[in-house]
Amino acid sequence: MSEYKTIDVAATQMLDKAKEIGFLTTFDRAKAQEPRCTFGNTGICCRICLQGPCRILPKKPGGNKGVCGAADYTIVARNTVRYIAGGAAAHSDHGREIAETLLHTAEGKLKDYQVTDVDKLMYVAKNIGVETEGRDANAIAKDVASAALAEFGRINEAEELTWLKSYAPENTLNIWRKTTVMPSGINLSLAKLLHQTHVGNDSDPVNIIFGGLKVALCDIDGQHLATDLSDILFGTGVPVVTEANLGAIKADKVNIAVHGHNPLLSQMVVKAAKGMQDEAKAAGATGINLVGICCTGNEVLMREGVAIATNFATQELAVMTGAMDAMVVDVQCIMPSLRSAAECFHTKIVTTSPIMKIPGSYHYAFDEARAMDSAKEIIRLAIDAYKARDKAKVSIPNITNKVVAGFSLEAMLNIFKKVNPDNPIRVIADAIESGEIKGIAALIGCNNLKGTHDQNHTAIAQELAKNDVLLLAGGCSAQAHALAGMMNGEAVQQYAGEGLKKFYARLNAASGLTTDLPLMFHMGSCVDYSRMQVLVNMLAAEMGLDNSEVPYVVSAPEAMSEKAVAIGAWNVAYGNPTHVGVIAPTVGSQLVNDVVTKIAEDVFGGYFFWEPDAAKASARLIDILEERNWKNVMRKKARDAKAEAN
Repeated sequence: MSEYKTIDVAATQMLDKAKEIGFLTTFDRAKAQEPRCTFGNTGICCRICLQGPCRILPKKPGGNKGVCGAADYTIVARNTVRYIAGGAAAHSDHGREIAETLLHTAEGKLKDYQVTDVDKLMYVAKNIGVETEGRDANAIAKDVASAALAEFGRINEAEELTWLKSYAPENTLNIWRKTTVMPSGINLSLAKLLHQTHVGNDSDPVNIIFGGLKVALCDIDGQHLATDLSDILFGTGVPVVTEANLGAIKADKVNIAVHGHNPLLSQMVVKAAKGMQDEAKAAGATGINLVGICCTGNEVLMREGVAIATNFATQELAVMTGAMDAMVVDVQCIMPSLRSAAECFHTKIVTTSPIMKIPGSYHYAFDEARAMDSAKEIIRLAIDAYKARDKAKVSIPNITNKVVAGFSLEAMLNIFKKVNPDNPIRVIADAIESGEIKGIAALIGCNNLKGTHDQNHTAIAQELAKNDVLLLAGGCSAQAHALAGMMNGEAVQQYAGEGLKKFYARLNAASGLTTDLPLMFHMGSCVDYSRMQVLVNMLAAEMGLDNSEVPYVVSAPEAMSEKAVAIGAWNVAYGNPTHVGVIAPTVGSQLVNDVVTKIAEDVFGGYFFWEPDAAKASARLIDILEERNWKNVMRKKARDAKAEAN
């Protein structure tokens, strides 16, 4: 049994190396934070004003409320929705940058970008009401990008966010309207929520939570338009075969990792590297090797087949191999400690965003007007670093696993179409209604070293697969499965139940792919979770169900970031039961905790539940799917009986 809190053997080898050279990794820092503050852990520490921090001591007269008189339920609600605001700001700002680049591309201002997927452009334009007849692609793209940018600055609260109202089912939209959580503008909703939670403002926990849900719906709106517009610019993912784990780093090549969440520059790095192999060879390498980390890695995996090196918690360990020549980072989930790790080696850490800098790193300010030039400059920096590499320090774990990924919603439907050409989504509906599969689970989220790295991700996936649950995956959760060798056809034979095996056998026989389908469908980065929700929306329509009746669950076994809170909140608003594998900072208020874990179901059909134990979480998720299936069977019997009686 490893002394480290990870199930990844490659990570264990690198942690041994870090120990040898005396570098303290995130695993060491997580351990040093124990024991954590109970007030912060449970959400009853308030730092919103300078009179604090105030902590709630329920049995102490005067200490049972903050200085201003805020009760535990007010403090917990405010803290929770401010997490949502941070997450929604991150995802939506990502989407805004993509929209600006598409607009400037359509206007002919950018030489390095182009509309790559015209079919996706036409699909999106039709859905959001942009005229396409008789118009060229750039004119349509300009209007689509303008519609996306309008989502941010809209101030008329009578209007509704375009992507939400264009894709969500009408019954779901009506629930949001009745509960006043349907947003109009992203920036407006964010500003109002921060105002609402300022000291001396709203103290009603339910009203605060509803304000948070409005912003959470801005999060899915920003995610959705980011995914659609990225597909239009760079192409929509199709099945690819590659590899994952630290063995994807190659000792004889110039190794460059792309890390973060925004594909605007990473796509250019991939493109530039293809034409710069000779420069690397002139420096003594056999070529240039690109690997991905976190969700920028997921983006270039989906579209380009770039291998995954590792995920969030183990990002420092890619540097520890001694063979990482440059790590190019953009925004979100980038540890400041990467620069400290690089000091032990020759690795160049390159920041590219004006809002994400690390002291001591190289900064190449990303400019969309000269994106390819920037990419080439960064690659040449990596080539120069390769020349200074100390071969004695190179130690790459000889561990990789086959990965089959690239399953955009379009790619999945194309596979289903081989089974049912007239109605592809009916393939899943039939499998559920026949009992072949119990339903669908979305495996999402980050890493959190309050538990063991990647353990709950993989344990829950294995248990759900054994019980015939169709798995979707994204974000660092998808990378956990890829690193562990669970994202290939062999994993189906090893882990899937008999019903799920039959489902896959039918797809494999018809798909025409050169390799068997994997145990779960990798659907992209954390900003791509709208792909999963659109699939559920389609399935609900096909099965004649409300969203909250579809046998669909969401699991974030190692939720970590503010984005995770926002994602979980919009899933609940959509009607999806959502598991979180860490104890959330809502438990400090029984009232707020009951609202999000129980009362939410009465209003939206979705709800949270917290469960750090993988076995217990899996059992609960399976119970939820079985209960929804049983209710759907009973509803159908009741409808049939009524029809027969009439």
